[in-house]
Amino acid sequence: MMEWFGPEEWQAVALSLKVSFWAVVLSLPFGVLTAYALARWHFRGHQLLNGLVHLPLILPPVVTGYLLLLTFGRRGLVGAWLEETFGLILAFRWTGAVLAAAIMAFPLMVRAIRLAIEAVDPKLEQAASTLGASRLSVFATVTLPLILPGIITGVVLAFAKAMGEFGATITFVSNIPGQTQTLPSAIYTFLQVPGGEGPALRLVIVSVIVAMGALVASELLARRARNRVSGS
Repeated sequence: MMEWFGPEEWQAVALSLKVSFWAVVLSLPFGVLTAYALARWHFRGHQLLNGLVHLPLILPPVVTGYLLLLTFGRRGLVGAWLEETFGLILAFRWTGAVLAAAIMAFPLMVRAIRLAIEAVDPKLEQAASTLGASRLSVFATVTLPLILPGIITGVVLAFAKAMGEFGATITFVSNIPGQTQTLPSAIYTFLQVPGGEGPALRLVIVSVIVAMGALVASELLARRARNRVSGS
């Protein structure tokens, strides 16, 4: 692959993998908690939370990126606080690309995990509670093993979505080669210059392979996890 790709192409692929990995890792705990809240808890604002979670799927990605820039930019309320308190800068940095990718992929992750939780019979959890187990213990020993296939599916689909994220990312962190230029941004850049069709096509092939690989992997891993659960 190193010989097939030029330096700029390889940087874009490597950065996309890095951004997608951290986007999934950092958002997974929040994804599980949010999915559990939507599936099991009844509270005021339930529909509001559900709407906010799925909002990135409905809004144009550029709008999401602009909202991120207003909120997490260096002059934004949250962005200014993060820079002053922790020295963390998100706008026009690869860390901002992680945030944008995580937000755009979050609905897919939550939906997959929520469906898995809703498929678990609540009586199993209630039975464990009557035996004196705490809520955390019930979740760790009963719910979590049963929803593992859903978690795996959510993680893989979120990773693939993060790899392909473009609109919110380019709006929030721009398209700086070697710093914020992810795989989709690189494809867009190559298509804007004469003779860039070749590198763009190679990156498109990589994108298709990653997307198909993610779908196949999610099916295989989820099936294996279901077999382990049923076998136990």
